[in-house]
Amino acid sequence: MSDWTIRAAERRDVGALLRIEDAAFPEPWTRAMLLDEITRLENRRYSVADEAGRIVGYVGLMFVADEVHVNTLATVPGEEGRGIATSLLEEALAAARERGALRATLEVAATNERAQALYRRFGFAPVGVRKRYYERTGEDALVLWADLADPAPDLR
Repeated sequence: MSDWTIRAAERRDVGALLRIEDAAFPEPWTRAMLLDEITRLENRRYSVADEAGRIVGYVGLMFVADEVHVNTLATVPGEEGRGIATSLLEEALAAARERGALRATLEVAATNERAQALYRRFGFAPVGVRKRYYERTGEDALVLWADLADPAPDLR
């Protein structure tokens, strides 16, 4: 049983999201970018994992027609391995299915094997590479797709 609840991200969460961004990514989003993303409800969906008032992770989706793009997924450093990212992604993709999304896509750093393993568990498979996608590091990104028409995986 998890010690966190998943809820919609709110404006008041932006400070916590920025701290996670700064720690998790070499090219973190800015406050303005995050505010824009979490308030653009017509085609975005951002959720947080809230553990007793402390944000321990978040996920962001962007909807385009019958597809969903996983914009971001991150947990507080040191909290990896607790199932937070799994819970966030499971809830997000279930919501995407409910909204009518048939396919999901995302980019992940070619060296981020932990994230790649998580995405494989959800049925994501590589379909291409974006060379030097991450400007600051020059690292490649793998482009992954998943068919959401398939039944959701049993992750228990």
